[in-house]
Amino acid sequence: MAKFFGNLNAVMLVSLVLAIALMLGLHPGEVTANSVMRWAHLFFGVLWIGLLYYLNFVQVPLMPTIPDELKPAVGKHIAPKVLFYFRWAALFTVITGLLVAYLSGYVHQAMVLQGPYRMIGVGMWIAIVMAANVWFIIWPNQKKVLGIVEATADQKAAAGKTAMMASRTNVLLSLPMFYTMVSFNGG
Repeated sequence: MAKFFGNLNAVMLVSLVLAIALMLGLHPGEVTANSVMRWAHLFFGVLWIGLLYYLNFVQVPLMPTIPDELKPAVGKHIAPKVLFYFRWAALFTVITGLLVAYLSGYVHQAMVLQGPYRMIGVGMWIAIVMAANVWFIIWPNQKKVLGIVEATADQKAAAGKTAMMASRTNVLLSLPMFYTMVSFNGG
């Protein structure tokens, strides 16, 4: 058992197989592209926001307390991996969310904030802004901070502040986004 649980890929594969078995076993004939996209949207959203909260509640606040000789382990090994999953989960959350809205037939109404789709549309726009922050502000600046892109010490410090403000903006937007998502009753 320890060998199995020590292999994340194996655990995720078995988890996927179990989820598919539940989908097909509990709702045979009712599994649709929309239901699969909703499930994928939830998975990627949990991964994205979970990592957002990990970065803001754990990693960033603890960095000043980590001894200098240990900081390269975070910067060279942990942070790049976290940011890889963080940025791709953000993108796939938005894509799967748009696919859910499209497959449900309300993507246009939601994007133009029309009628009963205004609530979910606001949430979709918030998520798009948050994903844009990840890809166009946080990630380019984190590449400087982590030394993936060359930068002077002053440029790294400025990039760190910019990335943190964009990340904190996403924390600020996360609860309103959650509200719109759970309050939407259409589709």
